[in-house]
Amino acid sequence: MHQAFVLGAGLGTRLRPLTDQLPKPLIPVFHRPLIEFAFDHLIDAGVRSFVVNTHHLPGAYGRAFPEARHAGAPIRFRQESPERLETAGGIANVRDLLGNEGFLVYNGDILTDLPLERLLSAHRAAGNLVTLALRSTGPALHVALDRDSGRIADIHNRLGSGRTDGCLFTGVYVCEPEFHDWLTPGRVESVIPVFLRMIQAGAPLGGVVIDEGRWWDLGSREAYLDAHRELHATGVGPALHPLARIADGAVLRGLNVIGPGAEVGAGAVLEDCLLWPGARVEPGARLAGCIVRSGVTVTGEHGQTDL
Repeated sequence: MHQAFVLGAGLGTRLRPLTDQLPKPLIPVFHRPLIEFAFDHLIDAGVRSFVVNTHHLPGAYGRAFPEARHAGAPIRFRQESPERLETAGGIANVRDLLGNEGFLVYNGDILTDLPLERLLSAHRAAGNLVTLALRSTGPALHVALDRDSGRIADIHNRLGSGRTDGCLFTGVYVCEPEFHDWLTPGRVESVIPVFLRMIQAGAPLGGVVIDEGRWWDLGSREAYLDAHRELHATGVGPALHPLARIADGAVLRGLNVIGPGAEVGAGAVLEDCLLWPGARVEPGARLAGCIVRSGVTVTGEHGQTDL
C-alpha cells in the first residue's frame, strides 16, 4: 500500500484545554507534532502519500506543514465542514483523493510502532476487503476475532455473539478500494456500524493480532504524560530542546520535556512537566505534573493541571 488516510478531524474533548489551541494530532510529543510519528511509521511501511481530514482548528495543519509535505511525501488535506463526518464519513469524503487503489487508515491520535508489515502481509494472504490491526491486551477489548478463520465475528457484542475473547482495535487498518462501496458519501457515521454490516453480509473483514511494539491512545492527559515517560526510557528525543531557555537557579525534578523557545525563570521549580514551544514559567513559580501550552505565562504554584 502506497497511500494512507490519517484521521485528523477529531475534537479531542478529553484533552481540553490543550486542544483548544491545537487539534489533538498536532499536540507536541518530544517537540514534534504527534501526527509526524504516524507519518514516519507509515513511510517505513512503504507509504508514499497521505490524505488527512481536518475539522477542528484546520489552519493549524497549514502552519505545521506549510509545504503540505512530510519527509518528501505529499499531504493532501480535506476539510470537513460544517459537520465532522466521523470515521466512515471521513473516508467516503476523500474517495476522489484516494482513487482506485488500496489504502491504510491510521487514527491520528494514537502513537505506536507496531510492525505494519505483519498487517499488510496478513491482508494480502487472506484476500480481505478490510483487515484490522488488533492487540490481545489493552483498555477496550471489544473486537471478537475468530482465530480459526481470521475473520471479525462481532464488535461490542452488537451482533449478539456473546464472545468474551475480545481484542483491542488499534485504529490502524488496511482497505481495498472496494471498501468505498460500503460507505455513503455525506453521511455522518462511524466505521463500526459499517464493519458490522460487513460481518452480517459475510464480506471479508479480517483481523490480525499484533502484540509486538508499543501502542498508546493519547486521548487523556494521563496517557499523554505516560507516553512521554515511556518514550524517554527508550531514548526518544532530548527532553530539553536546544532552544529552550532554563535560567540559572531553576530546579528541574523528574522528567520535564521543555520545547523550543520555552522559558523557565530563576528559582522556578518544575517536576514532571511538559512545556510546549514558547511556554513561559516565571521566576519562583512551582509546577508539578503540569502541561503548559504555547504562549502561556505561568506564575504561582500549580499541580496536576493544564495551563
